[in-house]
Amino acid sequence: MSDLWDDAETRFIQPYQANKTYLCPGCNRDIPPGLGHMVAIPYGAADLRRHWHRACWTERGRRRPMSS
Repeated sequence: MSDLWDDAETRFIQPYQANKTYLCPGCNRDIPPGLGHMVAIPYGAADLRRHWHRACWTERGRRRPMSS
């Protein structure tokens, strides 16, 4: 089974672009304003867009996302 995130479009959000707090699905911790991070948008499912810490995005295949 293919992972939803394997075919996701990704972008790096520069620190000056990060104006809101987001919850990272990789570690279930906040991404504060001003912190550069990744945004991943699964193809065909834009409503599932998620913001990830860069390290959590890189390591997502090695661990399961944290549940809240």
